[in-house]
Amino acid sequence: MKFELLGWPPSGPTLGLDFRTFSYAGKFVMTTTGKAVIRGDTEIEGAAKAEADAEDLPDGVDPSAFEDDVLAAVAFNEDRTDPGTLWLRYVTVHADHRGRGLGPRLLGFVARRAEIRGYERCRIAVNNPFAYEAAYRAGFAYTGRRTGIAELVLERPGSADPGTYENGLRQFLDRELSVAEREFLDRKFDSEPPETIDPPP
Repeated sequence: MKFELLGWPPSGPTLGLDFRTFSYAGKFVMTTTGKAVIRGDTEIEGAAKAEADAEDLPDGVDPSAFEDDVLAAVAFNEDRTDPGTLWLRYVTVHADHRGRGLGPRLLGFVARRAEIRGYERCRIAVNNPFAYEAAYRAGFAYTGRRTGIAELVLERPGSADPGTYENGLRQFLDRELSVAEREFLDRKFDSEPPETIDPPP
């Protein structure tokens, strides 16, 4: 696997992701956001382009425009009112590679690069317990704030206090959750925050 920062906002590159295997694929064609990816060996990792079936695509969609070796991607932009803050906006992992810790590792990779670039903090807003846990594994912590669309705001650097972690988890209790999300929350209450995954240097 190779971690790669493709560009910083406001003039980031476009990235063609197959919408059948990546959530938020359309968000990565915007040029106003920075982007970073994890790439893998297509022969070993089995990414989508070589296997894409043109019959599954709408008319006019060219499968050769898709990046065939991307395993995970994140798009990010600078806060409009605080130039010391970088927001990680869209995180996506190829459907065949979810559950391997790629999302947290990529978040940590970008956060570390942002620190080197001079940003004082990175923030991310999440709307489900799985994304919340992934952000914690990348070294982010709940701030006690929400966005206007009720996403929880996490920040790095942040508090490592177990009470802060559990307080964030409790914010999901009044939401309509899937069975898997509810079971996940039940397992996480009264536990320590997850260990942070070290991103690559």
